[in-house]
Amino acid sequence: MLTSVVIFHHPQSEGAAAFARQVAAELHRRGIGCDVADAWDDASGLDVAGAGAIICVGGDGTVLRTARITTPHAVPILGVNMGRLGFLTELSPRDLFNYIERVISRDWRLEERLMVCGDLYLPGMATPDKTFHALNDIVVSRKSPGRPIYVDVSIDGARVAVYRCDGIITATPTGSTGYSLAAGGPIMAPTEHHLVVTPVSAHMALARSLVLQPDSVIELQVTSEHGAILSVDGQEDIDMDAGASLRLRASEYVTHFVRFHPPTSFYADLAEKLEFQMSSRTHTGA
Repeated sequence: MLTSVVIFHHPQSEGAAAFARQVAAELHRRGIGCDVADAWDDASGLDVAGAGAIICVGGDGTVLRTARITTPHAVPILGVNMGRLGFLTELSPRDLFNYIERVISRDWRLEERLMVCGDLYLPGMATPDKTFHALNDIVVSRKSPGRPIYVDVSIDGARVAVYRCDGIITATPTGSTGYSLAAGGPIMAPTEHHLVVTPVSAHMALARSLVLQPDSVIELQVTSEHGAILSVDGQEDIDMDAGASLRLRASEYVTHFVRFHPPTSFYADLAEKLEFQMSSRTHTGA
């Protein structure tokens, strides 16, 4: 049985915040300790590690943020979709109250998702300056439009190429349906354990994606004088100076998603969501 829950909500959605408070009130009524917080606020005052579950109210961006907050605690995340598509969320707001007894009794299955870890090395430094964990992807990209970057790419200690490109995406299977897919990368089942490296608009180099072994290590060194931008799940941006490098690998941490629905055809579901997305854009003129 659950004894404590943390609820994170999207910061700019009044509907998500109001629904989060409504869920918290219901859980409190049933004797379950519950904290409610903006997913982008400082979570240091919350007992995330001691929570029996995290309820995430918002869209996929809120889920991605929550996944990084819960690293390395491996607390199960239940996503409630307040957006349109919800690739990562499991329930609608109405469904959550229909499943509330199963939530409280922890009558669910867990789905494990690989994360990618990146160590950022400043020029000339032998130890990492920062370490990042991402559920979707870590991207090294150009700083300004019209000016490509140069990235020296090695895999497992062997040099692959110096890419003149708009960026290099290192994506997890979860992230393979995001930016990597838009850049021409392959679609992987979300519970796979392979990283995929996808160059963006590569010039005169191997322009195809590379699907790596589970234990492979990727090193990206920025050789452009104007540097680059390092992006973590599209939500944290860090400057990379010329000569800085990024060492990437499968993270030792994973994200656990709460699932109530039985496993279905991932590819059929994905096709349906992508078709819906394209249909919505066509109807709205986007």
